[in-house]
Amino acid sequence: MFRNFFLAIAFFYVVSVLTIVAGVFVLQLQFEIFSIVSLLFIALPFALLLGWMFSKIAIEPLISHFETLERFSKETLHELNIPVSTIKTNAQMLEKGCTDEKARKRIGRIASACELLEARYDELDYLIKSQMQKERIDTVAVAPLLQERCEALQEIYPGVTLACDLEPISLKLDRMGLIKVVDNLIDNAVKNSPKGTTISLRLKAKRLEISDEGRGMDEVELFKVFDRYYQSDDSLPGYGIGLDLVKRYCDRHKIGLSIDSTPGQGTTVTLNLAEVAEDAG
Repeated sequence: MFRNFFLAIAFFYVVSVLTIVAGVFVLQLQFEIFSIVSLLFIALPFALLLGWMFSKIAIEPLISHFETLERFSKETLHELNIPVSTIKTNAQMLEKGCTDEKARKRIGRIASACELLEARYDELDYLIKSQMQKERIDTVAVAPLLQERCEALQEIYPGVTLACDLEPISLKLDRMGLIKVVDNLIDNAVKNSPKGTTISLRLKAKRLEISDEGRGMDEVELFKVFDRYYQSDDSLPGYGIGLDLVKRYCDRHKIGLSIDSTPGQGTTVTLNLAEVAEDAG
């Protein structure tokens, strides 16, 4: 929508300026009162005025749109905090008074899901703030972070096993963005894996591999997999934006991203972390 709007504004501006210039030459040819340079100086203020008017027409609706969107996001963020806190508090209270082991496990899953909601809350807060300021680059110990995410997500996805084989490594990047990347990749692996299978996280030689034993993808799917809103299977939950976010984050931080997949045998996503390693030049 905005692309067509910008093209229309640019087209009308160019046509208007060309019309003014053509008018200048016509006046020069007809009357020869002023020199071409003089007429161009006369036409310049009109061209600048047109440029200002078109810029105003183009930018003001966008400013209004983004201010409304930002205000709505902040209000939604505030409203989300209340039910999340309520669920968390009541889950803790129920767990204290519960003696049935199965019920305690279910309450534990509710608490884990609430922690995941809190993480998404932090992510949304991060996304809003990142629109107004640069990403915060920290030195991140990756192995503990990955272990923490696996333990949290294992409670949410009890149908699969999350297995970690992690070497210690420190990276210089945006911590919250890395958490989003890892969560998205694990979530995709879970969605495409049958119950009872294993999702492996392997961190060796500055390379992170996340592998599943799911349905895999063919060459056509691999070609489209990073397209925004693309979903190879519409029956799966989600909106097709996870891998697009992953790719944009990796591109920003110079992280090599590749996918190796075979139909019926599973998928491996590899992140080459050499460029953001703490000892990188």
